[in-house]
Amino acid sequence: MAVLRLIAALLMLSPILSLAFSPENPTNQRILVLLDDLAIKSSHSIFFKSLTDRGYNLDFKLADDPKLSLQRYGQYLYDGLIIFAPSAERLGGALDLPAVLDFVDSGHDLILAADTTTSDLIRDIAAECGVDFDEDPEALVIDHTSYAISKTDTGHTLIVSDNVIDSKVILGEKKLEAPVLFQGIAHSLNPANSLVLKVLSASPSAYSANPKAEISNPPALIGSSISLVSVVQGRNNARIVISGSLDLFSNKFMKSAVKTFGSSVEHGKSGNEQFVSELSKWVFHERGHLKAVNVQHHKIGETVEPATYRITDYLEYSVEIFEWTGKDWKPYVADDVQVQFYMMSPYVLKTLSHNNKGLYSTSFQVPDVYGVFQFKIEYRRLGYTSLSLSKQIPVRPFRHNEYERFIISAYPYYGGAFSMMAGFFIFGLVFLYHK
Repeated sequence: MAVLRLIAALLMLSPILSLAFSPENPTNQRILVLLDDLAIKSSHSIFFKSLTDRGYNLDFKLADDPKLSLQRYGQYLYDGLIIFAPSAERLGGALDLPAVLDFVDSGHDLILAADTTTSDLIRDIAAECGVDFDEDPEALVIDHTSYAISKTDTGHTLIVSDNVIDSKVILGEKKLEAPVLFQGIAHSLNPANSLVLKVLSASPSAYSANPKAEISNPPALIGSSISLVSVVQGRNNARIVISGSLDLFSNKFMKSAVKTFGSSVEHGKSGNEQFVSELSKWVFHERGHLKAVNVQHHKIGETVEPATYRITDYLEYSVEIFEWTGKDWKPYVADDVQVQFYMMSPYVLKTLSHNNKGLYSTSFQVPDVYGVFQFKIEYRRLGYTSLSLSKQIPVRPFRHNEYERFIISAYPYYGGAFSMMAGFFIFGLVFLYHK
C-alpha cells in the first residue's frame, strides 16, 4: 500500500514538474507569487495579467501560508518567485531566508518588492543579493525638483524618473514613452558585489529621509547613488529584480497621468507598465537567454574530431549560438565571441567569425607546446546569460618517426659534425705519414 501511495503522489506531482523550466523553452514556467494581502492580486492585476498572457502559470499564496513549499521530493515546484509581501516578518511552511537563497542558487528567478513597511526578512534577502535598503524604516525617497505634480502628495515623495540603464537586452528595443512613477524606499548597491546593477536611478537632487521629520544630519543616501530598481544576474544565470516600491507594479501607478514639476509636457499614462513588463521579460528569460550547441573541432581538411592533436597542427573550431526570443530560438549575432586554447593560461586567443546564422568558427595552429589543453569560451555581456564552454584535448609532441630526415635548422650542426670528421681524418694522415 505504501508503494501505491508513493506512485499516486508522483503521478499527481508529474503535471506540476512538467511545467518546470526547460532549456529548450525558457518561458514555460510556473511562478509562485507571495502576497501580504490577497487584495494585491486585484490592485496589481495589470502586471499579473501581462504575465499570464505570456504563458506563465501564477500560483498566488499568502506569505504566511503554513503549507508553503518550493520543492517536493527533491524537485522544485516553481521556476520563479515573486515576493510582494514587504511586511512579512517570516514566511510560512518550509520557506525561510535559506530556502529562498537556495532557490536562487539553484538557478531560479526572483522579483522582490519593498515599501515603508519592509521587514527585516525582506531586508536580509535583499542584502544577500547585494542590495542594502535605507536603515531608517520611516525614510522615503524625496525629490524637490523631479517630482510628479499631485494633489495628494505634498512631501514630494511621488517622484518621476527616466534614468534607466542603457541596455536594450534588459529594457527592450523601445525607449520609455513616459517617465516612471516611484514612491518607496531607497537602496544602495554593495560595492563588493559586481553582479548587481542599477536599472532605475534617482535624479541628482533626490535624497532619502523621513518626510515627517526635520533633517538634523546629512542623509546617508543622496543623488544618483540612490537606486530605485536594481537587478542581479548570478554566475549561475539566475536573475533577480529588487524594487524599493511595491506601488511601482500597481494598476494605480500604471494608469496615472504624469506631469513633472517644471515641465509643460503631461503624459496621459506613466511609463510604469512598459517598464515593469519589459523588465519581467528579462528576469524570466524571455530576452537575453543564450545557448551554445554543436561545439566541434577537427584538423583542417578533416571532419572527424580527433582524440589528440600534435604540436603545430592546424585545426578548426566552431560553435552555434542562439538567443531565445520568448517564442523560439534565433541566431545570436555578435562580433566579440572569443575562444581560448588554454593550459594554465591562454596560448591562443581568437575572435570567432560568424555567418549571421549563429555559426561561429575560427582556425589556428596548435602551439609548439605539448600537454593537456582546453578549448574555452567564457562569454559574459551585460544582460545576457553567460556562456561557459570547455572541452579538453591533449596535445602530443612529434613521434620519433614523424620528424623530417634532415632538419634545415640543424644544417650548421650537420656541417660541424662532418667538418670535425674530415679534420680528424686529415690530422690522422699527417700524424702517421709526415716525417
